[in-house]
Amino acid sequence: MQLATKYFGEIACDEEDILHFPAGLFGFEEEQKFVLLPFAGSGGTLLCLQSVTNSALAFVVMDPFYLWAEYAPSLQPPDLKALGVEESDELGFYVLCVVKDPISASTVNLKCPVAINIQTRTARQVILETYEMRHLLSEFGPAGEGQSC
Repeated sequence: MQLATKYFGEIACDEEDILHFPAGLFGFEEEQKFVLLPFAGSGGTLLCLQSVTNSALAFVVMDPFYLWAEYAPSLQPPDLKALGVEESDELGFYVLCVVKDPISASTVNLKCPVAINIQTRTARQVILETYEMRHLLSEFGPAGEGQSC
């Protein structure tokens, strides 16, 4: 299928690439289908979470483990059940990034990551009790040599 995107123009997309968010994202509950598209040159650590139904709706997301290797999201039982897994380590995670100028002023939200069951392509934005919402990118060292948050 052809997909109109915010940052990449029109692209080809396979149905199996679609992530299904039964509950949507916080503030965008009606948006339930997204694809992850890597930004060129990012090595897969910086991606676009693009809505399938609304070309103007796209979020910049990052691999939190690239930023901070000690990041350890632990989901509550209802979230694990909704994603069809028993343990948090069975999931993939991405954190939303607010891009600012300069880039060092950009922030990531470690408290409300997107959790993905890679096998079923089911995804859910969750709330973690142990992290904060806004972490400056400048808090993290190069290539994941992050400080404690």
